[in-house]
Formats: sequence, C-alpha cells, structure tokens
Amino acid sequence: MKFPIATVALVSAALAFVFWQYNQAPPAGSEENRFHNLSSNPIERGEVVDWVASQVSDLCVEATGFPSGTEKHGDCVASSESNQPGCRRLAAAEYPPEITSDAAFRDLSTTMMACMVRQSRPLNG
Repeated sequence: MKFPIATVALVSAALAFVFWQYNQAPPAGSEENRFHNLSSNPIERGEVVDWVASQVSDLCVEATGFPSGTEKHGDCVASSESNQPGCRRLAAAEYPPEITSDAAFRDLSTTMMACMVRQSRPLNG
C-alpha cells in the first residue's frame, strides 16, 4: 500500500489555513465585534441607530409575518423610513452621545427597534 502523500499534504495545508485564519484579528468594521466591550471601547449613539436602521428589513419580516418582497413588508419598510428622523431625534434627546455599557446599548437598540418598526399585527394563539 502506497502512502497518500498528496492527501496528507492537502489536509495539512487546510488545517494550517484554518489555524492561521482563526488566529487573525477580526476586521475593524465587523459589526458583531464592534458592540462588545463597550466600557473600554465606547460606541457613538449614531452608530447604534444606523445599525438598527440597517436591520429594518429583517425587523419588518418579524413584525409583519410576511417575507421580504410582499406588499405588507414593503409598507412596513416605508413606514420605518418615515419614522427614522423622529427616532433619531428621540435618541439624541434621551441618550448620551457615547454608549459605554451593554445595558445602555440594549436599551437604545430596543427603543430604536420599537420606534422604527411599530408592531400592530394581532398575536396568533
């Protein structure tokens, strides 16, 4: 039986690549990592509001129960876009310019979600 040199070399190269990629620093703009450790790396209020605004389509799917591309989903997105200026004013009036804790981030993000995407469909069950 011949030793599978090519297979061992390919598997070793794949494992080396996975190990190398795992040990790389996360990208600076990575959203999921940006909202961690806020006490030592505060985030601006506007960044949180912008992030919530970027999630509107998914929030409308959840709020309406209809998939993206349907009329009700489109109405929700349009309504959300018209609500955004008022929601931004609310955020500016109620929250500090820098968010420095997880609790403040959760409060601001849930307030903005509720402000931008108002849920008014009946509950099932």
